[in-house]
Amino acid sequence: MRRNTMIRICGVVRESIVDGPGLRFVLFTQGCPHHCPGCHNPESHDLDGGYEVTAEKVLEEFKKNPLLKGITLSGGDPILQAGELVGICREVHAMGKDVMTYTGYTYEELMEMQKTDEGIRQLLEETDTLVDGRFILAQRDLTLIYKGSRNQRIIDMNRTRAEGKLVLDPVEEENLRPEE
Repeated sequence: MRRNTMIRICGVVRESIVDGPGLRFVLFTQGCPHHCPGCHNPESHDLDGGYEVTAEKVLEEFKKNPLLKGITLSGGDPILQAGELVGICREVHAMGKDVMTYTGYTYEELMEMQKTDEGIRQLLEETDTLVDGRFILAQRDLTLIYKGSRNQRIIDMNRTRAEGKLVLDPVEEENLRPEE
């Protein structure tokens, strides 16, 4: 990994239990083309906003907490900096931790995009769980686990790769249960 790789971020949360399973380090990337109405992170939309950090600094911060289950890439939209994030994800995997990626693009859109963007292809290979789709305010549901609106999906990328077809994460069963 090129440790001096620069990443533009909006910020980090060093310990989160709401941005994926277990205790997570959350990296909020800067820049988002979707501008979803009702977005909980509108300050992350501006491509020139936020600040730059090195991949090495992100990993240095991540390594400070051995209790972390993994890293969550959120935003903004991490897909805009896919190539820059791949090295971090590889290092996180080398530590036996997992990678969760949020994006406003759908899985199907990403499959097309990766055909011409090596960084996206590599980031998807390094992603264990993908939350896809734009946030839709009319479908917002605060009872959902790890996502904000009903149209979004939580995809088990390891099983998706192994089975050659889209496989939803088991947490989606929780999200699909009717209210009691």
